[in-house]
Amino acid sequence: MTARRPSDPAWLRLGSIAIALLFLGLMVLLPLAAVFVQAFAKGVSGWWAAVSHPDTLAAVRMTLLAAGAAVPLNAVFGLAAAWLLTKHRFRGRSLLVSLIDLPFSVSPVVAGLVFVLLFGAQGIFGEWLSDHGIRIVFAWPGMVLATVFVTFPFVARELIPVMEELGTQDEEAATLLGAGGWTTFRKVTLPAVRWGLLYGVILCNARAMGEFGAVSVVSGHIRGVTNTLPLHAEILYNEYDFTGAFATASLLTLIAGATVVAKLRLERRLSR
Repeated sequence: MTARRPSDPAWLRLGSIAIALLFLGLMVLLPLAAVFVQAFAKGVSGWWAAVSHPDTLAAVRMTLLAAGAAVPLNAVFGLAAAWLLTKHRFRGRSLLVSLIDLPFSVSPVVAGLVFVLLFGAQGIFGEWLSDHGIRIVFAWPGMVLATVFVTFPFVARELIPVMEELGTQDEEAATLLGAGGWTTFRKVTLPAVRWGLLYGVILCNARAMGEFGAVSVVSGHIRGVTNTLPLHAEILYNEYDFTGAFATASLLTLIAGATVVAKLRLERRLSR
């Protein structure tokens, strides 16, 4: 006979569920509801006027530009870094892993200040960039660099455990059968990690869309030029345009919701 697994008391299970639901409601659902209530405080017409304003549309374009540049770059870097760390053993491997985790421990504001010190008008490379007519800080290149920095661990961190679990047997077998390095990577390695790669890309994109600290430092807050959606929402809120601020925030909330849905669908696909 198999022993029955002891179960927790009913009061403990119900109490834990109640605490979790209460915390979820206070920390997640209530703020989300407040965003949409404030966004539609002046009706649908007020919301539409805010989100269709030229400055808001410019912020949407800048957000998509920063994320659209950062995510593919980090996908390529994360795939290469994970392949290097899991398929090879070399001196300095631990240092590389630590460097990948660096953006998790460094404040985004500090990261933005580093880019200003490097590429700003008074920075290390500032004079050379100015002489050649290249502008990085207070322009879209600096915002892309800042976004890339704060988001580059996500893809690599999702792929490393997946590749470690897969091991190197399939690649070795393909090599023994005469496949070249690129063929092995394209037909063996990449199909095996494609769902982990997509999961990392989703998380990276979510972080890129909502980045505030590092982008705020390097953007210059030029309305209609270098503002992303989070920066635009802050400017409108500071100007007491609460409907516009929360309408902008509602766009970010919808993006976050779409990201969660994509993440759940991917997790369901992976569980199969």
